Amino acid sequence: MFIVETVCVAWFSLEWILRFIQARSKLDFIRGPLNVIDAMAILPYYVSLAVDEDDPTLDHEKAGGTSYLDKLGLVLRILRALRILYVMRLARHSLGLQTLGLTVRKSTREFGLLLLFLCVAVTLFSPLVHLAESELTGAQDFSSIPASYWWAIISMTTVGYGDMVPRSIPGQVVALSSILSGILIMAFPATSIFHMFSKSYQELKQEHNRLFKEECAAAAALAATSREGQEGSEDFPPPGLRHMCPDTESTRSLESLSLLENGGVVSGNNQHSHSPRLPAGAF
Repeated sequence: MFIVETVCVAWFSLEWILRFIQARSKLDFIRGPLNVIDAMAILPYYVSLAVDEDDPTLDHEKAGGTSYLDKLGLVLRILRALRILYVMRLARHSLGLQTLGLTVRKSTREFGLLLLFLCVAVTLFSPLVHLAESELTGAQDFSSIPASYWWAIISMTTVGYGDMVPRSIPGQVVALSSILSGILIMAFPATSIFHMFSKSYQELKQEHNRLFKEECAAAAALAATSREGQEGSEDFPPPGLRHMCPDTESTRSLESLSLLENGGVVSGNNQHSHSPRLPAGAF
């Protein structure tokens, strides 16, 4: 596992450094949430290499009661736990995770309303169940109102661990009321969040399709440009300059005609030179 982790961290580190070098704005790159998550996922490995928690000298100093080393070991264990952030790197390639993050960012008001409704209901039902169980029946499960908050939260979210259960009839009536109100409270903002999720998914899908089409168009334009460049190199000289540059075939034909004319003249001279001379009176 150490070898596998070393190879993965080396690859992630190289990728992060190359993206940092190619970034136009280094400050915007460092401020990016996904880039921060990548750095937080990589750094614990190097910190664990620099400070080995299993070092026997470190254990000996811990036995001496050094609080600084205890805190350092706790920080190291927390950093090692942050390696789970490797999973967040999938958000770069997963449309579903990107949609989830965009939905959470756009639905902050709805989540705030949900938290507000839940807090109000918990504050309302916790004293009621404490009064019904502790004051009327003397049960020890609901020892205080703050301790009853846990029961109200798990009841309203319909989780119900069963560690705290009302035994009396008034307590069960309060529990039924809290469960029904919890269902309604959870359902009200959920509809808006669902619509926001669907809208965000459609926006990201259209954005991905647009980027894909732009990449295809750029690749096609590059291929067409290279093809035109190859055709232009084969078709030389250009049509506008062909009248200035004689063709090779026409040049050869002209040379052959000139040779024929010269040959005819030479042959005619030879014929005149070998033919007998006539007297002038014959004409």
